[in-house]
Amino acid sequence: MIAEFRRFAIAALASLLGLVAQTATMYGESKYDPGASDAQIKIGNIVPYSGPASTFSVIGKTEAAFFQMINDQGGINGRKINFISYDDGYSPPKTVEQARRLVESDEVLLLFSVLGTAPNSAIQKYVNSRKIPNLFVASGAEKWSDPKNFPWTMGWQPSYQIEGRIYAKYLLENYPNAKIGVLFQNDDSGKDYLIGLREGLGDKAKSSIVAEVGYEISSPTVESQLQQIKAYGPDVLIDVSAPKFTAQVIRRLVELNWKPLHIVVGNSRSLGGVIKPAGIENSQGIISAVYTKDALDPQWKSDPAMVEWNAFMDKYFPDGDRGDASIVAAYGRSKTLVQVLKQCGDNLTRENVMKQAANLDIDVGVLLPGIRVKTSPSNFSPIQQFRMVRFMGEKWEAFGELLSADLSAAK
Repeated sequence: MIAEFRRFAIAALASLLGLVAQTATMYGESKYDPGASDAQIKIGNIVPYSGPASTFSVIGKTEAAFFQMINDQGGINGRKINFISYDDGYSPPKTVEQARRLVESDEVLLLFSVLGTAPNSAIQKYVNSRKIPNLFVASGAEKWSDPKNFPWTMGWQPSYQIEGRIYAKYLLENYPNAKIGVLFQNDDSGKDYLIGLREGLGDKAKSSIVAEVGYEISSPTVESQLQQIKAYGPDVLIDVSAPKFTAQVIRRLVELNWKPLHIVVGNSRSLGGVIKPAGIENSQGIISAVYTKDALDPQWKSDPAMVEWNAFMDKYFPDGDRGDASIVAAYGRSKTLVQVLKQCGDNLTRENVMKQAANLDIDVGVLLPGIRVKTSPSNFSPIQQFRMVRFMGEKWEAFGELLSADLSAAK
């Protein structure tokens, strides 16, 4: 009887210890920082829904629609995304205010796709001191790739300096004696393009660049700046301006009957936001650079990734302009974040979010063939390739090879 009782007691104790161990393991697997729970993941976003850069508001709208789709599909590892997006009017002091609101009041797990170089510059020290991931910044400034000094901030798109070097390479090969005028936004983003352009031109920079004229994002027009550049007689105009101003420049060139080779930056080549308002007939021959697929290009009609993108647009963002490259990029940026959160599993700490963000090698589908999103603890530049395009007829046509960050042909 005693032996039987002992056996029962031992079996019961073993069962109890097993249950305790199982419970401890279960709870041990789920690690959360503020903004994450069994039910949801809070993500903070700041874009200019108003003000001079409001053209880029489509980025926030695309991402909100994307995360709604993810939630309808069951969320990420069973957790719904709570996407909180605020307007800063592209005003850095307002960006700081909204970032503090998201971190200290809303208690988001991370910031995602905050738009603009100046706005992100204003919050870079704050988010890093608070150890808040600021992932896949919607800006191509070189400073987002500095894991040593700012380990909690990471970019996504190719840098403006790389893009500037690509334009320099194109000009050296095709217009070696060109006189170059540059219109640029007078902030870190515009200056990054200038750095890349000068680096790419090398010893010829001083003799080739005859005018560099900046404008403020708050300016109503860039007409006076354009007149200044024209006075120097350049035969190439490199237009480093926001979409609103790029459309102005295209129209004004026609009014002035001035026909330089016009190069516009990739952020400002939207068909609906720039080309159509400026006039398709006025935009023929403009040069730019791209890293995403063009949703209006017939060659991608049967491409599985673009079929999926079009289905998303049909259901979740039917009013979106399918010719706007910003929407395609926002979709790819959102897919990248979803992959990061999937890799986090049940360890949704901010430290693990950054660890997973720095461990990517994925194809998000909407990038040009051969371009993958790649990161590592020492590489916070997920995308480093472009391809040149020219606007002909009613669409952008790609030419040349895919170029990597060092301007060699990508293999």
